[in-house]
Amino acid sequence: MQNIISKIPEILKCIRLPYLLWCIAGVLFFIYAIIIYRVGSGTTFFMLWFIASFCSFLMPIVLKFGLWLKVPRPLRITFWILFSIGSAIFILVEGLVISGFFSKPGPKADCIIVLGAQIRGDYPSVVLKYRLDRAYDYLCEYPDTIAIVSGGQGSNEPLPEAEVMSSYLVSRGIDPSRILIEDQSTNTIENIKNSFKLVDPKSTRIGIVTSNFHIFRGVAIARRQGAKNICGIPADSHKLYMLNNVVREFFGVVKDKVLGNM
Repeated sequence: MQNIISKIPEILKCIRLPYLLWCIAGVLFFIYAIIIYRVGSGTTFFMLWFIASFCSFLMPIVLKFGLWLKVPRPLRITFWILFSIGSAIFILVEGLVISGFFSKPGPKADCIIVLGAQIRGDYPSVVLKYRLDRAYDYLCEYPDTIAIVSGGQGSNEPLPEAEVMSSYLVSRGIDPSRILIEDQSTNTIENIKNSFKLVDPKSTRIGIVTSNFHIFRGVAIARRQGAKNICGIPADSHKLYMLNNVVREFFGVVKDKVLGNM
């Protein structure tokens, strides 16, 4: 064992640094994919990190055998043009997503809409608990504000999210009369549309309570649905899952922009 350890520096010298870095990235992406998978968010987005891991392990082979240089030059040029455009769009969208982290609630809202997220049995998931705790703080600060808890029942959920959300706020001391339940929505668009059936978005001061990475999209969709006086009220997020969340949000923003939802 001691002989092996003593030879590690010599072994590392024989390994080209780019190969080593790609392999390290592959390992990290694979570990992160496992972490996200174990969260059980109900989506398959964790597969992105497995794909990133596979591509990272593939890169040393591509570099070693010069496979990229064997691709016809016009295709390589086309790839780099598309890659550059895609990167610019990604940076722009992520900048907008991150701007939501710094949203500050405006004057006291008449109503806050708490956007739903995954539940665990009859208890909120980590993401949803952060949102509900932020809503609780706001409701305590402004006793006249009412809350709409919005979220339907997913295929892997035993109860509507809104029902669990309401129970959680009531258990913390919020008067049930201050809580309206919207339990039919299955995505952010429906969260907003269905909640606006319970209040007039044109005359009501509304606050959107959701995860910090989700604020930009949530507020933009609400404005598209006719809200005139609206602000974002960002809730904290688990730092370990932040990378996954902001990358996933990129695709959500692009999709809703293309579909005209925001």
